[in-house]
Amino acid sequence: MANDNAVQVQRSFGEHTTGTLYLVPTPIGNLSDFSPRAVDILRGVDLIAAEDTRNTQKLLTHFTIDTRQISFHEHNTQARIPVLLARLQQGESIAQVSDAGMPAISDPGQELVAACVAADIPVVALPGPNAGMTALIASGLVTQPFAFIGFLPRKSQEQKKFLTEYAQLPMTTIYYESPMRIAKTLARFAEVVGGERKIVVAREVTKKFESYIRGTVAAVAAWVADNSPKGEMVIILAPPAAQAETVTWSGEAVRAAVQDRVAHGEKPTAAAKAVAKESGWHRQDVYQEYLAEQERK
Repeated sequence: MANDNAVQVQRSFGEHTTGTLYLVPTPIGNLSDFSPRAVDILRGVDLIAAEDTRNTQKLLTHFTIDTRQISFHEHNTQARIPVLLARLQQGESIAQVSDAGMPAISDPGQELVAACVAADIPVVALPGPNAGMTALIASGLVTQPFAFIGFLPRKSQEQKKFLTEYAQLPMTTIYYESPMRIAKTLARFAEVVGGERKIVVAREVTKKFESYIRGTVAAVAAWVADNSPKGEMVIILAPPAAQAETVTWSGEAVRAAVQDRVAHGEKPTAAAKAVAKESGWHRQDVYQEYLAEQERK
């Protein structure tokens, strides 16, 4: 785009002078979750940019897809992007896939999408499997608002700092973790947020041994430490409990507000209730302030 204030409106389908980048989600465990549209896209593009060509080849073989692949992973992103952009600009279409789930969600893809957007190359995302969202809706916790955080830092102090920031968001938060680190990570959760917050650990989502471990942070951390569950993990942390509002209204302000409402025709009890809601005072205390003021008159 010519300047930062310009608006880019890009139609996904229709006539284009370039090829299209397709972001194709792949199954996170159950091959039946791969959509017919995803199969058609992978068969129809000129090239598949895969996080791990060996893993993707198993998927391609299963669905009888013979499209050529090129590797595209976190270690060769910067070298590959110019190559992929050049092919897209020449009119070829490319599908980008990660090992499992949605491209660009804790997987390669974000930088390639940004480069395509900057070059005015159409980007089309297919809906499909995502472990975080799948686990969230089955967790039993509040589903919105939520924040997807992804993988935590591995070093303990960085992880603690990370959790201190994100676990206090006033919403459900979602994290990914490996089975090798899940016990230590949950212990860190207990240290940072306390043991009473609700939490769910979903393991092996969509696979044969899929399970949900629900409870308080302390209880789930203890269960995981004792049972050493295997498989990829999704951690879903409930939001912190709402804090009581701090009372900031003075007695004088409360009395004046009640008097004003009564003067405009409200009954004293209704006025006290309304002012209590606005001020953070208890309704009974507001009403007592009103009665005391009346006695002073």
